[in-house]
Amino acid sequence: MYSFMGGGLFCAGVGNILLVISTATDYWMQYRQSSSFTHMGLWRYCVPGKCVLHTDSIAYWDATRAFMILAIIACFFGIIIGVMAFINYSSFSGFDKTFAAGILYFISCFFVLLAMAVYTGVTVNYYGKRYGKWRFSWSYIMGWVSVVLTFFSGIFYMCAYRMQEPRGPMSR
Repeated sequence: MYSFMGGGLFCAGVGNILLVISTATDYWMQYRQSSSFTHMGLWRYCVPGKCVLHTDSIAYWDATRAFMILAIIACFFGIIIGVMAFINYSSFSGFDKTFAAGILYFISCFFVLLAMAVYTGVTVNYYGKRYGKWRFSWSYIMGWVSVVLTFFSGIFYMCAYRMQEPRGPMSR
């Protein structure tokens, strides 16, 4: 049971770090403009020599930002509750901390998946038709890696929850 929780905490910790880096950095997409590459993130876009904040309120950027922030928050609280479950913290004994942490990791995974799906769909439709030389970059890839890590965190914690659950006909 503790090995599953340890694996879940490791995946959640790395996943949350990747979520924060992915959300904060400016390398979600790159495209060639004139003779150099321009890159953009969720908060600003950069041309060689300077970066400028996005001043437009475009719905897909706003949705992607919101879902990424919600994923970071859910994963962070999942880590806190997961650590409490790991060290058998006795306060809040009214609910199962292992189960709660697993659910928070799945919620985080769902929010990241929504963010990545919205961004991918709109970007492919818009930039795929207008620009010939564009590509997703490393911040975007970190977002997809965090989907996998938060999903496995939820799986590990649900396995730990199932292992601690009493079994057999006399246990209920």
